[in-house]
Formats: sequence, structure tokens, C-alpha cells
Amino acid sequence: MPKISVEVPAELLDDLDDHVGEDGKYVNRSEAIRASVRKNLDILDEIDERHGRLDGE
Repeated sequence: MPKISVEVPAELLDDLDDHVGEDGKYVNRSEAIRASVRKNLDILDEIDERHGRLDGE
């Protein structure tokens, strides 16, 4: 799996950390970020579909 580096504002990282760990929804930051990217891409696909911009994949 490729690795990427991103700069994240501290307040966003603090919010993310509230959802990571034993008491959170995600096991680690990487899993939380992957899930967020997937969800965001799904939302963008839905928007593109509504506007007729999706290729018939």
C-alpha cells in the first residue's frame, strides 16, 4: 500500500484523535483517514452522478 504525507492542522488532528483508540470508532489514525477519504469519494461520486458527470464504469 502506498504511503502519503499530509499536513494536518492540530485542531483537526485533535478531533480525529477523539474517534481513534479503544473508546473510538477507529483502531488508528490511518484507518480513520482511509474511511474518511472513501466516504468523501462516495459523496463526490453521488454529486457527479446527479449532474450526469460519471463515466459508465
